[in-house]
Formats: sequence, C-alpha cells, structure tokens
Amino acid sequence: MPKIERIELFHVAIPLAKPFYPSWIPGYPQTECRLTLLKLTTKDGVEGWSAGNAFESEREGLGSLLGPYLTGMDPTDIPRIRQLLREASYLGWHNPWIEAACWDIKGKIEGKPVYQLLNPGLPEPVTDAPVYASSGSIQPIRARLAYLDAIREMGFEAVKLRVHDFDMAADLALVESCRGHLGDDFVIGVDANQGWRVTLIDDAPLWDLARATEFGRACEDLGVSWLEEPLDMHDYDGLAELRRRMKTLKIAGCELNSGWPEAKIFLEKGSFDIYQPDATFCGGLATSKLIYEACVEQGLDFTPHTWSNGVGFIVNLHAFAAYPERKLLEYPFEPPGWVPEVRDAILAEPIVASGGVVPVPQEPGLGIHIDPKVLRRRGQRFYTMTPTKLAVHTIRKKGLRTALKLKRKKAARDAGRH
Repeated sequence: MPKIERIELFHVAIPLAKPFYPSWIPGYPQTECRLTLLKLTTKDGVEGWSAGNAFESEREGLGSLLGPYLTGMDPTDIPRIRQLLREASYLGWHNPWIEAACWDIKGKIEGKPVYQLLNPGLPEPVTDAPVYASSGSIQPIRARLAYLDAIREMGFEAVKLRVHDFDMAADLALVESCRGHLGDDFVIGVDANQGWRVTLIDDAPLWDLARATEFGRACEDLGVSWLEEPLDMHDYDGLAELRRRMKTLKIAGCELNSGWPEAKIFLEKGSFDIYQPDATFCGGLATSKLIYEACVEQGLDFTPHTWSNGVGFIVNLHAFAAYPERKLLEYPFEPPGWVPEVRDAILAEPIVASGGVVPVPQEPGLGIHIDPKVLRRRGQRFYTMTPTKLAVHTIRKKGLRTALKLKRKKAARDAGRH
C-alpha cells in the first residue's frame, strides 16, 4: 500500500506583464497570478501535484491542519482521502483542490492518465480538447472587437463575453456589436458573473429574475448559445424558472458551488442546461465525475470552469476529457495581462491553444510538470511534513505515552481497513 511520506506547500506569485481587471471583482487591478502549490510524495518517491487559487498568503496555516490528516495515508484510496478532506473542512476551510494530487499519484502508479481513471469505458484515447476563448474583463466595444479579430486569427470558433454593467442596455450593446462583427456562425456565450459577485473595490450589479429573463430573451434574438451565472449561485429555484422561460438559450453554472450536495439540488430542480464544476473549487475530480455522469443520464452538457492557473486548467482538462459527450472547454485568455505564459508560468511549458484545440496529456497521472527554476524564483515553501516530523510534533503536544497510544490506534484502524 502506497503511503504519503512527505507533504510540501508553496506560495507562488507570478507577476503579470500588465494589470488585469477581472470582471467578477470590479475595479480590482490583479497584478499577479497567485496560487498555493501542493506536492505529495509517497514512500516510493511517486509525486502528486495540485494547486488552488490564492489571493495572497491566506493558506499560511493550512499545513498544520492538513499534515495530521494526510501523512501516512494511502493517496490512491480516493474515497478515504475525500472523507479526510471533508473532516478537515468542518472548521470552515474548504480545499477540494487537494484531491487532484492524489489522483495524480494514483494515475502514475496504475500507469494511466487521470481522465482514463475517471472514465475507464472510453472507447479510445482522447488526444485533443476543443476550446473556446474566455475573456475575463470588461472592455470598451472597440477593444473587444479587436480581441475578437485576434482570437479568430488564432483559430478559435467560439468566445465567452463578460457583461457587468448596471445598465442592461450597455451589456446588450456589447453583445449585439460582437454578434454583428463575428457573423452568425461564430459561437457566443455570455457570463454575467452573478454566481461569484465580489464588491471588494467597486459595487457590482445584482441581477434578479426579471433582469435575467429580459437579458436572456434579448440574447436569444442575437443567437447567443449560453448565458452563464445569471443569478446567485444558490438561487436554485430562480435558475430553474429562468431555464424554463428560455426557448433556445442554455443556462449554465455550478462552477464554484460546494460539491455534490449542492450540484444534486441543481440537478433535481432542473436549474441548468450546462454544468460547469471546477474541480479545484467544486468538490474535486470525484465530484466532477458524479456530475458528468448525471449529465450523461439526463442529456445535459458538461464543461468545467477553468479560470484559475495552469495546474488547475490541467486538472479540469482531465475531467472534460473523461466526459464522453464533450463539446467546448473554457480557455482563459485576456491579453496583455492574462496569457498562457503567465497563467501557466509554473509549468515547464504553457498550454497553448492551436486551431481551437489543446492537447490532452497522455502520460500516467495528470501530466503536470513543474518548472523548478520558476518555483525557486517565484515560490516560497511554507510547510513541510513527514512521519518523523509528525511524530515529534505529537510527542511535544500530547506526551510520549499518548503519542504511542495514538500511533497504535491509527495502525490498527488502517490494518482493519485493508
């Protein structure tokens, strides 16, 4: 049985060439791509990687919580790992992105890419994934039209626009201008960012069902394919009603909700046509699997949210590749600030879309290769845990006798489980 022998956590901050103003945080100048990077190593030297989005160094104390839960555990026992992460979240710290590092190890041990572990029934390898260009900020119409020319030249055939104006007429003017510029054949989606509405700097419009309905019907007239997060992320009934009111426009969401329990409510109420769980936010890869299986059963679409970092993109790329009815995956792209060279800087090579597709890793595990030079330059290791360190810590905190007793109890429990 493989065991987690070493846990390492890093703060990583990659500077952007120019500030990026995310539409979901109006007025906020993002100057770095920040992430918390996790490296798990087994006793046999197998490594597993994952990463979670970060605002600053807010996970400074994560290791002291994570270490006692995962040190010495079998990383290939995904249900057990998920249960431990759930228990660790009872104090309010929700970190589903950690799970992916265990899938990475499991894939390497079994000699399979993670998407094949998620769906062993795929008839053949999935080598490429079609993607759409996902803009990330609010731009004047002229600047957005120039962006559309650039992505079309790059080979994209679909785009997601952002709208976040208090005046709905301004939002519709942008969509109408883009449709007229692109013609009828180019696929357009629109994201209202109501599911993750942040007012840290500037205020943001708050949509209700009436506004979402009026905007959605106007989008139908403009041939928009989907409308994303048009209401609060917990407005299950409102989203279901909005979906019933639309004729051709698909309603999308479930990006950042808290795992399967919330996704199940959406599915039961019929809230969405398209489910977009981000495996680094919404319950992990195992939850993504549950959701895409439900989508297959109910004839719904599945395409993960991927706006995070290069590691997170790869994690969600595997979830998308496992889904048998895959159509288009989100490809975050908003130059000059948010580009692959920055988003994926921690990786040995950036994930570059060509002709509207990206390659799916075929090697065992997730296929994540961290650039050691970038990690040394832009990363700071803030936590390390090994079984020896954990034993010393337990003796200091609980005393030798209690530490030995706890060790025996844990060994007996693990022996009974296996």
